[in-house]
Order: sequence, then structure tokens, then C-alpha cells
Amino acid sequence: MKVLVAPDKFKGTASAAAVAEAAARGASAAGAQARCLPMADGGEGTLEALGGPNRETVVTGPLGDPVTAAWRLQRSTAVVEMAAASGLALVGGPDGNDPVAASTAGTGELIVAAVEAGARQIIVGVGGSATTDGGFGALRAMYPLPRLRGTELIVACDVRTRFLDAAAAFGPQKGATPAQVEFLRRRLERLAQVYADEYGIVVVDVDRSGAAGGLAGGLLAAGATLVDGFDLVADHLDLYEAIEAVDLVITGEGFLDEESFHGKVVGGVHSYAQAAGVDVLAVVGQAFDGASSRLPTLVLADEFGLNEALAHPEACIEQAVRRHLGAT
Repeated sequence: MKVLVAPDKFKGTASAAAVAEAAARGASAAGAQARCLPMADGGEGTLEALGGPNRETVVTGPLGDPVTAAWRLQRSTAVVEMAAASGLALVGGPDGNDPVAASTAGTGELIVAAVEAGARQIIVGVGGSATTDGGFGALRAMYPLPRLRGTELIVACDVRTRFLDAAAAFGPQKGATPAQVEFLRRRLERLAQVYADEYGIVVVDVDRSGAAGGLAGGLLAAGATLVDGFDLVADHLDLYEAIEAVDLVITGEGFLDEESFHGKVVGGVHSYAQAAGVDVLAVVGQAFDGASSRLPTLVLADEFGLNEALAHPEACIEQAVRRHLGAT
């Protein structure tokens, strides 16, 4: 049996590459030939999936402290991750964040650094943000915007949320109280009007414009194109061709729920595999909302217990895949 292992990360516990390698070891132990193809959807891990960093720039972090952000430049194409400059992990998660003050300025500085280094195309992965500033900080750092003339900005989004919905959808995950969520929503409303007046772009009507707390909408106003991050990565890695060459695709992520089938890796891989007529298996840490009924799924928390799955995800993944393939 030929197996393609194409998972996302298990957020907070294992990278996509580590998950893929663990599943491949389990498949190989069961007698299969396994190939690893770690995936991403525009969120954290997109830079690694697209080749990994080869440059670093010191930029302004989400709460104003300097951070060293890794990024990639190959020929005239740059890949930057907003999480590396304006990410929630940089402030220690929601408990360490100031969701009202958090700014995307560092992401704008990364984009400028890429332009100044000669990039003619810049791919911006926008998952994992600490911010809900509608991209205002990034645009201010990018002024004057004519410096971007001749540079193609592509925003790889991991959600399809619209601009004005960003505060309610993601603010609580970034530490915002209900009162702060309402403040952030009103701020996004005012900012959307500014973008319409200054740039002639009605960001509120565009799918994905709410990604990364509205950063996607701000970059849209600056002339960017918003795309499905999973499809961008899949095209870059020739995912469909890789699926056509195997008998089984193994994908996975830490938390499987209905959102997993709307622009995320598991849903995307499942869709590609169905189109190719190839069986698919998901390996996940936990499953919610009955999502595991949508495709064959190994749930590590059910098989090994939640504590063991969190403490030793790679060992659990390897063992679960070996058991499953050995029994089929």
C-alpha cells in the first residue's frame, strides 16, 4: 500500500512535519510505503510548508516589543507569516495579550523588508494573530503605499470570516472581554469606512477580509488579493498529483470540528482525496460537533486518553496509525 501523509500541525503540541513523520513511521511499521507532505492553510506553518525561512528581520511585536521574525525570499517571491511578527504566541497567549492595543505594525514592517529586498510577489500567511486592528498598524508601517507598486501581495487566509465579524469570531480567543469585543467591532466599522473613503475598497463585503482580526481586509485595501490558504499551499506542493499516486491519504490536526471543513487542511485534503477517488484517514487529537462522522477518523484522546495524547502526541499518532493499518 502507498500512503501519502498530509497533515496540519497539532497546535501547541506538534508541528505538521512532526505529525507527518510520526504517522509515516506507523504506516511503515504496518508494511506501507509512506511519503510525507506536511500541509498548512495560511496559518502558522505556512512558511515551513512553502520551503522554510532563510531570512530574519527585527520588527515591532504585537505589544510594541521588538521581535525577530523569520521569513523567506527565493528569487523574487517572499513568504512572511504574520504570526512571526504579530502572533498571539509572541505575547504568551490570551492571558498575556492586550487585545485592544495589539497591533499588526510588525507584519507591515516585514512586508516592507521583503519589498526592499527585491520581492515582486509577497505571500502573507495570516493565521495565529494577537490582533484585531483591521490591519491599520500594518498599513501605517507600509506608508507610503506607492512603494508597493509593482509588487503582488497575496494573502493566504485560513478562514472565510468577513471584516466586521472578526471581533466576535476571534476576539475572545485573543483575551478580549465582551465589552472589548464590542469596542473592537465598532472600531472595525469605523476603519472599514476609512478604507472605503481613502482606497475605494468596500472590505466588509469580501469573504476572508476578517482573517487575522481584519489584517486581510486592511491588506485588501492596499491592493492585495485574498485567497484560500490551503489551496495556495496545495498548488505549490502539487498535492492533487501526489494524492493520485497513492492508495490512502492520512491527514490530521489537533482539533477536528465543523470549522475543519471550511478552509482548513483536513477538509481540504478530504475534498481533494474524494475528487481523486482515494481513501482518506484523519488522525486528530480531539473531535467535536460530530465532525469525526464525516470521514474515517482516529481520535487520540479516545484511544489513549487526553493527558497522554497531549503529553506524547507523536508516539500516540505512530501507534494509532500502525494499529489501524495493521488491522486493515
